[in-house]
Amino acid sequence: MTTPRDATPSRRVRANGDGTVYQRKDGRWEAAGYVLAPGNTRKRIRVYGTTRKDALAKLTEKIATSNRGVPIPSAQGSVSAYLTYWLEAVAVHQLRENTHTRYTACVSQYLVPGLGKKKLAKLTAKDVRTWLNQVRTTCQCCARSIDAGRDQPRCCAAGACCSKRLSPLTLAYTHSVLKSALEHAVREEEITRNVARNVRTGTPRPRRFEPLTADEARQFLAAVRNDRLFALYELALRTGLRKGELLGLQWEDLDLQTGTASIRRTLQRTQTGGLTALPTKTRASERRIALPSECIHSLKEHREAQEREREVAADGWRDNGLVFSTPAGGPIDPANLNRSFRALLNRAGLRCIRFHDLRHSTATLLIEQGVELVVIKELLGHAHIGVTATVYAHVRLRLQRDAIDLLGRTLHNPAVTTNQPDDGDNPAPCALPIR
Repeated sequence: MTTPRDATPSRRVRANGDGTVYQRKDGRWEAAGYVLAPGNTRKRIRVYGTTRKDALAKLTEKIATSNRGVPIPSAQGSVSAYLTYWLEAVAVHQLRENTHTRYTACVSQYLVPGLGKKKLAKLTAKDVRTWLNQVRTTCQCCARSIDAGRDQPRCCAAGACCSKRLSPLTLAYTHSVLKSALEHAVREEEITRNVARNVRTGTPRPRRFEPLTADEARQFLAAVRNDRLFALYELALRTGLRKGELLGLQWEDLDLQTGTASIRRTLQRTQTGGLTALPTKTRASERRIALPSECIHSLKEHREAQEREREVAADGWRDNGLVFSTPAGGPIDPANLNRSFRALLNRAGLRCIRFHDLRHSTATLLIEQGVELVVIKELLGHAHIGVTATVYAHVRLRLQRDAIDLLGRTLHNPAVTTNQPDDGDNPAPCALPIR
């Protein structure tokens, strides 16, 4: 009587759905089983190990993940290939052109050289952290061979490294680009989780700016009074509009009778379209603001001067409907406005600041006058009031210090306090304005 094959003691029977495990001819062990795949389908996978226990443990882990409803990653390509696909097929339709250009530069200069060769499905948080540490401590002249293209080498090619490393802001920006790409890979079920979110880069310190003081602002307005674009500079300082919003402003956006302006677009230079009118930075940036009486007067004078320029240009006039244009009616290049602004500062004897610092000056002066943050947020077009509070936190700290000093002077001056008891009939004291 022969023993049935199923009763052989050496044969190990596994339950249905647990997969199979066997030894290959090369000595390694292979385990195979069905797991959940994208699209709510089933896919047979194979894992390998040096021992039967090792291969079985890998298969059991993948089956357990599948049973929790997490599909197996379908990405088989490299990080570089997916970043290229994401930039060309996804991000290009979701980002503004200048933002897409910055994303492309971050990918080509930092992400692809550091992480491009790794498999997307096998990318780990440790890989991302190692890459960040390496980029943080590497001289960019050496890594990108910048010094080799210079006429006179002054870094690696000259034998003296300049240690030009990435700023914390650039590092955090590049990390956010990677997180955005991997987040889309998760949504497309290419990978199961975004490993870049598990790596912290720290909060970089915001860029310090030095806004104009009240005396400097008055000196600036007096210096540009006879300039052709005086209305633009006054509007920038009194309302805090962005440079692109000012250059994209059209006469149809202004209502000088009621004293309001509608901010609907911004003018920027792009690589493909040149000077282009684009939507505002955020949805909150599309807003309606009140115009100061001084700006209404200067805008009326500016419109009269523009009409005289139109007559002089005759057939050469380019009618774009822009409030601020060139003498021929064309749009003003933001780079040319920056050069004109720096020249005005030099002639006025003022310290050199960026054009965007006029916007910071507006907010700082308003905060010092006691204006509520919510009003400043609406005027500047910030998406959240937290942005306003964070950017101008140093101003509020200075106001707190002034308030504490005022209280200290009150406590040290006996003439301020009285010995008469308060029966509750006296009106409540009013807070002194801080100027």
